[in-house]
Amino acid sequence: MKQDTLFAKPQPLVDFTFDDAVADVFPDMIRRSVPGYETVISLLGGLAKLYAEDDSNIYDLGCSLGAATLSIYSQTRTKNLKHICIDNSEAMARRCQSRLVRHMPEANLKVLCENIEDTNIENASVVVINFTLQFLSIKSRLALLKKVYQGLRPNGILILSEKLLFSDEQQNQLQIDWHHSFKRANGYSDMEVSQKRKALENVLIPDTFEQHLSRLKQAGFEQSYQWFQAFNFASLVAIKS
Repeated sequence: MKQDTLFAKPQPLVDFTFDDAVADVFPDMIRRSVPGYETVISLLGGLAKLYAEDDSNIYDLGCSLGAATLSIYSQTRTKNLKHICIDNSEAMARRCQSRLVRHMPEANLKVLCENIEDTNIENASVVVINFTLQFLSIKSRLALLKKVYQGLRPNGILILSEKLLFSDEQQNQLQIDWHHSFKRANGYSDMEVSQKRKALENVLIPDTFEQHLSRLKQAGFEQSYQWFQAFNFASLVAIKS
């Protein structure tokens, strides 16, 4: 695993992008930056196993290097499933394809480099949007969730993981401070924490938990439940009735 040192030296302020440099260090970056990430990846495979149906599609929207797909495949390999992975970063999609072909050689797999807003969702029993919705424009988020809902089979699920904003300013600042402490404990310097936060400010726009629940309901999901939270990162399961 290559160590993430992308923000270890002073650099001009530019918006964060999922380019080749990020893709090269992504496993280390997300492990050290997102509290609970490894737990979410490990457990979502078990969740998917409960809902994945034979002869259906499994979508990983914003797949990065395919960690969620690998977790699901490890729990569902006896089922007849098609795994469809989407990412709009060519660097991520290319590496995802290589990684999944290597670790899932017998899987029915398709990796596409495209915007997830353009992806056709159909015959799905499980859809994963793992720390990805927050990078979409706010106005396009509901439309995507509606498309996911329409493309899910009855009793299908959406697993949605996101960074959270808190409406109470004091709690929000505490959660940010705790998150930054987590990153420092994982070896990031104050400069790295500060530079990455500034790079993400115009790119990653979080919602509150209440906004997520409201949007999921507007999309058609009558049942939405939080199943995981670590500081200001959480994961929900929305079930199509």
